[in-house]
Amino acid sequence: MKKYHCCASCIHFKSVKEAGGMRYLCSRLGFETNPKYQFDCWKPKEKVIALMNKDKAI
Repeated sequence: MKKYHCCASCIHFKSVKEAGGMRYLCSRLGFETNPKYQFDCWKPKEKVIALMNKDKAI
């Protein structure tokens, strides 16, 4: 799980393209974040859950 646990793989992670560059937001916490950050409220996306399950099967 540790290799997948980051904001970018969470269901609450949103990326917004703006004129000055990209902004990364957490829709649950309501503030800017970084794709590499980790929080205890992490809920993985379905695709990430599938990858974690696949790793367990190996």
